[in-house]
Amino acid sequence: MTEIKTVPFDAADFINTPEDVATFLQAAFDEAFEANDPGFIAQALGIVARSKGMTQIADKSGRSREQLYKSLSIDGNPTLATTISVMRELGVKLTAEAA
Repeated sequence: MTEIKTVPFDAADFINTPEDVATFLQAAFDEAFEANDPGFIAQALGIVARSKGMTQIADKSGRSREQLYKSLSIDGNPTLATTISVMRELGVKLTAEAA
């Protein structure tokens, strides 16, 4: 029998362009809205921040790296100020559309 080897999947490895960031976050926002799960948004922002370099995002947003890792996890609860500053550094903005 052949042994199957697996490797952990990390979406951060596949987010390379500004369009990738926007597409990934839009899908996460849609999913979070449908599932009524705000933690999904925090986690998605964390994935994108890791793809761009968490240390760099932390420095530019004026937050500590540790704070961002904690806030931008599935169990995190970032403030709106943190969310906006991270999104600004990721090159995306909040928008609203009718549901």
